[in-house]
Amino acid sequence: MKYIVLGLGHFGRSLAIHLTELGHEVIAADKNIQIVEQLKDKITHTVCLDTTDREAVSSLPLKDCDALVVAIGEDEGASLMTAALVKQLGVKRIIGRVVSDLQKTVMEAMQMDEYIMPEEEAAERLAMRLDNIDIVDSFKVSDRYSIIETKVPNKYVGMTLREADLTNRYKVIVLTTITGQNGGDKEATGIAKSDTVLRENDLLVLFGQLSDIKKLIEKGN
Repeated sequence: MKYIVLGLGHFGRSLAIHLTELGHEVIAADKNIQIVEQLKDKITHTVCLDTTDREAVSSLPLKDCDALVVAIGEDEGASLMTAALVKQLGVKRIIGRVVSDLQKTVMEAMQMDEYIMPEEEAAERLAMRLDNIDIVDSFKVSDRYSIIETKVPNKYVGMTLREADLTNRYKVIVLTTITGQNGGDKEATGIAKSDTVLRENDLLVLFGQLSDIKKLIEKGN
């Protein structure tokens, strides 16, 4: 797939590099020539241009890209101007980075397709880990539901999922288990089955309401 990333700050460069490593074609642009030169060997294509300049942005293959990400965060004015410009130019899928409530309000008023708040999401995930030492990582699916990666509670070590009966006890679904917690590479074991054994050094990937997942963790240890 082909992606365009506008803005190569910490977030934009990380996104563009990861997309490139995943095998996608990425065109990344920034007005800082030093950053563009620094990243030219890590991203498919890097371009030095002012993302608020209509003529410059129009030179990019906007119609051919599967999605365009406005990754500018530090300069909210430039971010909003860039978002408005690519919206006018008819890009089919635009994802805007948001760093403030005001910027989010303006993005919504512009009827932006999608927007992300990476700093807020990262802070929320860290807060979750600090709140409960057994939570390794988390992903909020909606206001009610989350996907949580947690250590296998002591109470259930050695049991199969059928024996643990977590869905009936806590209204929580086990999506998969992850091995490799003792220095090895982490690897998912596939879709969890009733005969999947819960081992001491594995992780559980759970789906459910956060309150129910917390009950499982607390009562299981």
